[in-house]
Parts: sequence; structure tokens; C-alpha cells
Amino acid sequence: MSKVNALLKGTLDWVDERFPLTANWKAHLSEYYAPKNFNFWYFFGSLALLVLVIQIVTGIFLVMHFKPDASLNASGVPVAFASVEYIMRDVPWGWLIRYMHSTGASAFFVVVYMHMFRGLLYGSYRKPRELIWIFGMLIFLCLMAEAFFGYLLPWGQMSFWGAQVIVNLFSAIPLIGPDLSIWLRGDFVVGDSTLNRFFSFHVIAVPLVLLGLVAAHILALHEVGSNNPDGVEIKKKKDANGIPLDGIPFHPYYTLKDIVGVIVFLMAFSVIVFFMPEFGGYFLEYNNFFPADPLQTPLHIAPVWYFTPYYSILRAVTYPLFGIDAKFWGVVAMGASTLIIAFLPWLDRSPVKSIRYRGPLFKGFLAAFLVSFFILGYLGVLAPTPARTLVSQICSVIYFGFFLLMPIYSSLDKCQPEPDRVTTK
Repeated sequence: MSKVNALLKGTLDWVDERFPLTANWKAHLSEYYAPKNFNFWYFFGSLALLVLVIQIVTGIFLVMHFKPDASLNASGVPVAFASVEYIMRDVPWGWLIRYMHSTGASAFFVVVYMHMFRGLLYGSYRKPRELIWIFGMLIFLCLMAEAFFGYLLPWGQMSFWGAQVIVNLFSAIPLIGPDLSIWLRGDFVVGDSTLNRFFSFHVIAVPLVLLGLVAAHILALHEVGSNNPDGVEIKKKKDANGIPLDGIPFHPYYTLKDIVGVIVFLMAFSVIVFFMPEFGGYFLEYNNFFPADPLQTPLHIAPVWYFTPYYSILRAVTYPLFGIDAKFWGVVAMGASTLIIAFLPWLDRSPVKSIRYRGPLFKGFLAAFLVSFFILGYLGVLAPTPARTLVSQICSVIYFGFFLLMPIYSSLDKCQPEPDRVTTK
């Protein structure tokens, strides 16, 4: 046994001389001290990393059999659509890989939205974590791009027409819009060139950027340290050895704790994959089980559920301004609704970080924001009517009001003083 230990130690020393394996293990796990009062909301960061791995692994296997070709085969079915059917019916366990990937796309946004909400609750975007928040927002935008590009690939009815609608929105941009939309399509209409472009972005370009941003996000987090439910900076109080008094090593304490979250998540994930992969048409729309037909428009075109709040904001703009078409201002509003989240570190003027010590103004505005976000998401899957458009306009005002009025209500809010040390609640 001693010979085996000596061999392992010798191998580790050989690696450490050429690569900082042990140093990185200590810096990011065994000697990375995290606050001791993490709660339920802190599961979702590690779960997002888990889902990213699931998406990459399942995506690799899907690419082995998928053909990005919009031409028709001998049966009159687009080759891309037929290759998805081939994966589902003929590739051993192909149906499982495909359903894991499609469910994983929605699961990714579920855990990312929860992760972002935790940041709102506990002020994880505040100083000194502004750069972490910006990296996180860039990750969110990359996820949206990745999901959009991947959505077209099955070449089903909703994929085709959804891409048609979204790409056409870019044509509303003055001067460069028409040329930009043609460049995105690769043609004057959505076709084979569009499919190949989106395939390249989905499989190569965006994942590379995403992985780089995830690495930057984690490195930035470990440089300044994790936030906690009290909003107290644990690095301010250390013992004689320089160890935070309110910190514990991430490994083994939180690595083992995260396993509990992973098990619960995988149980829910498996139930969906095996018993309800379409999830009532929200994860996989029923129209996407029919091949794309450029000559037959679906009765109602709507994006996947994780895009619907922003789609509702786009549709809420119905009046032209300054002689420019309403569609352009809708695109501007939709883009602003995502980009404005990145400015939270500079909009929030509260003396405290955590919602535990904030006053009623912030809590009221946050509740109104959440309600409006869910209503916008629900309206986004429905066909527009005058009444629904009015509700979406009201909710859009509340959505933007939460951010634009934050410098006022956060500074006026009656907050409780933060504790000097973290609590165990």
C-alpha cells in the first residue's frame, strides 16, 4: 500500500511541477472559504453547471447523427427533420439523448432564472461583485442566442416560422436592418443557408464563447468571494491564520451539500424526460412534430416559454414614434428589457444588500416585478387581443419601472442595519 501511495504522490508531484493542479484544487475547492450560511437558493449555480455539462454531452451525440440539410429526401420530408426522426426511432437510445437535450434546454433556463432571482434577493450584484454580475448577464445572453439557434435545427413547423419571425424583426433596424436580416438568413428567405448558419453558431461559435464566460464568471467569483443571505463580507473578519471566521471550505462541505440538490434535480429531470418530455407543449411544441412547410403558416406563432416575457414586451409596443415604425421600437424594448438587468449594480442605492434587511419599498417593487414577469410570460404564448395587449403594456411599464425607479425607492427605503457577522438562519 505504501508503494501505491508513493507512486500516486510521485505522479502528483510530477504533474504539479508542470501544471498547477494542487494549487487550483486548493484555490477553488478545499481552501476556498464560502460563507457558512448558504441556503436553498445557492443550489442553482452548481445546477447550472451540471445542466451545461448535460447539454454539451448530449449535443455531441446528437451531432453525430443530425444532418443540417433543408432539402427534401425521397419521401418529400426535409433531411434535417428526417434525421431527428431517425435519431428518435432508429438510433439506439437516441430518443433518450434527444429528450435529455430538449428538456435540458428548458431546465437550463429554469435554474438560470432561479440563480438570477437569488442575486436579486441577496444583492449579489453589489460591490465588489459587479464584474461577476456582468459576466453572468453575458452568459444569459449567450444562452438565449444558443437556444434560438438550436430551436431552428429540428426544422419543424414552429422552428421554421419562429425563426422567420425573429429574423424578420432585425429588418426593422434603420439602415442596417435589411442587410443584417439577409446576412443572418444567408438568403432572402429562411432556407438551407439559414439552417447551416444556425447549426454552426449553435454547435461551435456560441458554446466556445459560453464556456469562456463561465470560466470567467467562476474565476471572478472566487477572486472576491461568494455573497451570502446576510450580505455580509466574510473576508473582513479573519482569524490569525487569515481564514474567514464565518467561512467554511467549499470542499467537502458544499460539494457534499450540492450532491443533495443534484439528486433532487435529477429526479425531477428524469420524471420529465421519461414521462412528459413535451411538458404540455411548453418544452416541445406540438407543431414541431410536423416538418417545416414554407407554404403553410401556423395559426399562432409563439417562441419557447423562456422567451415569452420578452416577446410580450416586443408586442406591447404598438405605436410608432418619431416617424419610425412600431416594430423597431418593439425590438428596442425587447433588447432593453434584457440589457437593463446588467445595470443593477449601479441602479441599486440601498445601504444594505440582502432582502432580509431591506424595507417595504424594495419588497413591494420586487413583488410587482415578479408578478408582471410571470404575466408577460403567460401572455407571450397566447395570440394577441386588444385586452391582452393592454395588460402586456401595463406589465411592461411595471417591468421597466422596477429598474428605472430603483435609484429612488432603494435610497428612500427604510432598511434595518446589517449584522457584523453572518447568521445561521
